[in-house]
Amino acid sequence: MTGIRTVQGAGLRCVQVLLKLRQQMTGAPPGTVFHVVTDDPAASLDLDAWCHMTGHTFLGKVEESQRTGRIPVYALRLEEAALHTDPARPWHARN
Repeated sequence: MTGIRTVQGAGLRCVQVLLKLRQQMTGAPPGTVFHVVTDDPAASLDLDAWCHMTGHTFLGKVEESQRTGRIPVYALRLEEAALHTDPARPWHARN
């Protein structure tokens, strides 16, 4: 079953956010949507580039809400055919 999972990345920079995201992706089925809560100003570019590199789908920015204290939230969807990444270095795709 797919659903939405949230990665709390407020106060973290891209590398740390990717590490948390990659950890929480473990065992998630294709089609799962992740909402990444982060105030990193480069998050939109970094997450889009990471999805492009791995084959996941970057869905873009979702509505900011009171729940997140107006911190931006970005969404991505896991794809079955995506490349696997190293859990300790999720910016490196594995064959």
